[in-house]
Amino acid sequence: MATKKTASKPDARQDPARTGLRNREQVDPSSAEAFIAERRIGERIKRLRLKKSMGLVELGKHTGLSASFLSQLETGRVVPTLRNLARIAMVFSKDLSYFFEPEAHTLFRVHKKTDRVRLPQSGVENPTYYFESLAYMVPDRSLDPYYAEFIPLKGVNDIRPHVHPGYEFLYVLEGILEIKHGDKTSLVETGDSVYFDASTPHSYYCAGKESAIALIVTMHQQPVAQPTLNLRPLGSPLGARSSPSSAENPASPGDKPLGSLTRPHADLSALRRS
Repeated sequence: MATKKTASKPDARQDPARTGLRNREQVDPSSAEAFIAERRIGERIKRLRLKKSMGLVELGKHTGLSASFLSQLETGRVVPTLRNLARIAMVFSKDLSYFFEPEAHTLFRVHKKTDRVRLPQSGVENPTYYFESLAYMVPDRSLDPYYAEFIPLKGVNDIRPHVHPGYEFLYVLEGILEIKHGDKTSLVETGDSVYFDASTPHSYYCAGKESAIALIVTMHQQPVAQPTLNLRPLGSPLGARSSPSSAENPASPGDKPLGSLTRPHADLSALRRS
């Protein structure tokens, strides 16, 4: 006698979907909070918001979340759901994975005072200042900060102007300095600051009886190439142009740019980026 086979019902305990749901429900809340705290999701949300100059109320309008909840989220007092994170990610055009990926290592260097090297002004017999690089361990830096001490002048000193590409910032910590920039001369005292184009010849020296201390920051900037204009000589016909010989022949020493005749910026360039 043939027996009728009946289809057996799948065991709910072996159902992958139900098993996964059960595992998600059994996640330890403290472990989830620890993971979110480790990833600093709240700090990442705040950085994104501030980068867009967006307030909590405005972010709340875009996400449908209250400003108070977002505030607690940024400070780590509440644990966000994936749905809430997805809403926030969409506002800033980020993937959800952005909040869980390891953060890139940022540049951070500490320079101890005891490790700095004090160097004299170079190229002169009687230096008028000494300087210390404050960022000598940073590779490929885009600016150079220096701690400089200007000593009072003794007798006749050779104050040589120098030039270099970019800009320079100077803040007087103590004393009095006289700064010459091109044809302009200025006297700066404690608390004064100066920002100027460093491609113009400039120099500085102590103008008081006591040493002057200053923080100097030089910012690198490559010179912008200027377009070559083929202008006709004054008084020549409209169809005429400058002769090829004048354009092809190298300039004489008297025609060289001022920067090529001026002593290079060797005083503060000894410790520039390599």
